[in-house]
Amino acid sequence: MSTTAVSPTEPTSRPAPITISDRAASEVKRIVANKQIPDGYGLRVGVKGGGCSGMSYVLGFDKAREHDLHFEIDGITVYLDKRHGLYLMGTTVDYHDGLDARGFVFDNPNATQTCGCGSSFSA
Repeated sequence: MSTTAVSPTEPTSRPAPITISDRAASEVKRIVANKQIPDGYGLRVGVKGGGCSGMSYVLGFDKAREHDLHFEIDGITVYLDKRHGLYLMGTTVDYHDGLDARGFVFDNPNATQTCGCGSSFSA
């Protein structure tokens, strides 16, 4: 899996602070193809305040913003607000498609506490 980082304004060669599993990458590519995501949009991965444990994960399609770092991970354009990197460093985004659970999940080594549903955490 190759990853490179590029700021929207100036290129850099930093490694991506997150990993996207093969299953998650396949699902993102399927969504891009089926939902006709417009050119110029990438996968935004981030955090926001809220949720049972203090912070919630953000995952969706968006355009680049001022404080974003831009990564190409397995052919997927990924935007990450550089201010969120501290909370997401080492995180793996995975996708589960089973009888008991379906959707994207985050395996975050920085999380000191998570909620039962896995959508929020504290660090």
